[in-house]
Amino acid sequence: MKKILLICLGFLVINPMFSQKKNITLDDLWKNYSFFPKNYNSLNSMNNGEHYVSLENSELGQELNVYKYKDGEKVRTLFKSDEFDLKRITNYSFSNDEKKLLLETQSEKIYRYSSRSIYYVYNIFTDKLKKISDDKLMFATFSPDGNKIAYVLDNNIYIHEINSGRTKQVTFDGQKNQIINGASDWVYEEEFGLVRSFEWSPDGEHIAYYKFDETNVKEFSMDLFKGGLYPTQEVFKYPKAGEENSVVRIYFYNLKEDKSTYIYTEKDYEYIPRIKWTKNSNLLALYGMNRHQNELDFVLADATSNTNKVLFTEKNNYYIDIHDNLTFLPDDNFIWTSEKDGFNHIYIKGLDGSEQQITKGDWEVTSFDGVDSDKMELYYRSTEEGSINRTLYVHNLFTGKKRKLSTQIGNNSIKFSDNFKYYLNSYSNANTAPYYTLHKSNGEQLKILEDNAEFNAKMKEFNLSKKEIFSIKTEEAELNAWMIKPPNFDSNKKYPLFMFLYGGPGSQQVKNSFGWTNYYWYQMLAQNGYIVACVDNRGTGGKGSEFKKMTYKELGKYELIDQINAAKYFGNLDYIDSKRIGIQGWSYGGYMSSLAITKGADIFSLAIAVAPVTNWRYYDNIYTERYMQTPQENANGYDENSPINHVDKLKGDYLLIHGSADDNVHVQNSMEMISALVKANKKFDLFIYPDKNHGIYGGNTRLHLYQKMTDFILKNL
Repeated sequence: MKKILLICLGFLVINPMFSQKKNITLDDLWKNYSFFPKNYNSLNSMNNGEHYVSLENSELGQELNVYKYKDGEKVRTLFKSDEFDLKRITNYSFSNDEKKLLLETQSEKIYRYSSRSIYYVYNIFTDKLKKISDDKLMFATFSPDGNKIAYVLDNNIYIHEINSGRTKQVTFDGQKNQIINGASDWVYEEEFGLVRSFEWSPDGEHIAYYKFDETNVKEFSMDLFKGGLYPTQEVFKYPKAGEENSVVRIYFYNLKEDKSTYIYTEKDYEYIPRIKWTKNSNLLALYGMNRHQNELDFVLADATSNTNKVLFTEKNNYYIDIHDNLTFLPDDNFIWTSEKDGFNHIYIKGLDGSEQQITKGDWEVTSFDGVDSDKMELYYRSTEEGSINRTLYVHNLFTGKKRKLSTQIGNNSIKFSDNFKYYLNSYSNANTAPYYTLHKSNGEQLKILEDNAEFNAKMKEFNLSKKEIFSIKTEEAELNAWMIKPPNFDSNKKYPLFMFLYGGPGSQQVKNSFGWTNYYWYQMLAQNGYIVACVDNRGTGGKGSEFKKMTYKELGKYELIDQINAAKYFGNLDYIDSKRIGIQGWSYGGYMSSLAITKGADIFSLAIAVAPVTNWRYYDNIYTERYMQTPQENANGYDENSPINHVDKLKGDYLLIHGSADDNVHVQNSMEMISALVKANKKFDLFIYPDKNHGIYGGNTRLHLYQKMTDFILKNL
């Protein structure tokens, strides 16, 4: 009997089927960074459309390597950083003729998207490297002929001649917190995604540029505690809801005449979120918008005659989202997308005012990927296979017929070659790490670039559960949701529920795609006996304009109703303990979790709010007024769903977290929430991360943050 027992024990030791799988630790997540699959995000097509360039790490530094699209084979190396003792390259771009490279190094972040860097020009044919300036510059950009570079320094625009080394200053009135030329102010960068605010004309004879006059915008200040005896202070212009904006003007600069000319439009627009040159080197398109952002004029301005006209006007009962789906075609027409029929669709518009709707249906075009003018074929991704999926289609403009190119349901991310002969496809689903494949434009797969097999094999060592995607029907709406159950799930047990949300306008957290960072934290919580779930409330994206925009003027109201109804739905399931439901979110999600623990105090027993908005009066005007109008116009909308005004309802455990140097959602939001909670004599937990911005990262910060949240959940839920 003893011998038989030893044999059985030996079998258990050597058979991997019975080996113990590992549980996830926070060190795995935020110290060892064990859960990051490989990616291919740095590919850029060359002009011929047959080759692409990839920025890659090497043993001695970095390399820019050229590969063939048709087989993915390496052709040559364009540049090696170690040969020039160059510090880390953060970005690069080609001149139009691909004879020169512009290399960006020693980059220093400013706000979310902007940065300043040391720039070098590398001549590929002479193998010469030249630094543009010892100063850190912003937005250095080749002229169309590749002989000049325009950039921004100290809020002014300069033009550098590469061959002679001479530099000409274009504007002279730039001054911090007053005048900005060629770059955007804080709120345009954050809410319109406008960063570099100048554009070369196609012939290189003009530069169109923005001038922001911030003089009358009120200042916000942040104390920085970076180890000095006295804190320093960062002061910048930040227009809050209902407050005054920068005065924005667009100018033409004529290089030959060395002269700037203001583009005077008939309307005095509150916002001009985009400018773009047409195929005509003298004709610039700009978007002019009113303060409510529900009316957009598409303006054409002529650089030679200094005249302009409104080509068309688009209006919406709620608001218009700004997009970059503007592509000018050779025949005086252009691609445009609009939600005006209730779903986001593609239109072809003419410079003569004509219009043709190309896509139509109760689904959304989520990405316009380009048009092959030779074949008259248009490529786009959409939600035709469900609001949680992204599928690539090609639409023939001659026949009007479309064809699906994606072969798998999930998230397909696409990047085409310049001649539209090839594309890179990144595919993932809710439980599959991305894998990257090369395709012909007809969809035929040519090569697997990266299947993340090594990553997937490593994941099999861990005790993981599948993320399940489903929908919840409430009295008000049908909502997308996902759930992760404990690996040893027993339907006869009762589990606490931890809900995650964002919930902001147009966002989607429930998608059939792989989100590896929090995915593994949720798996860790599931391994500790929690069911983790997420629900996309009304106001989120993927389901058309009415579903997204029905929260207009009442942010927080319908979103919270949906989250409460979802929690009730989960609480009625046999295996969920309705008395132990927690919720967590960041930014807009922090706002929602703060509402949930106050207005939803009878349902939620725990909430974690990271960097939350607690009153929309404290947030910037472009974002807030887009959805709420101004506080002067909609006071009740601002006040009725502000967590600050509902702290008296708090009953459960509440953890409030913020970075003291958050330039986006100011720590003022949390300070005002603290004051309200103290006044109401409510108990809560608080943690402030000194000198950390909205992302709360750097060094051990993320490890500490997730330890703080995890401990709070384990102790209280």
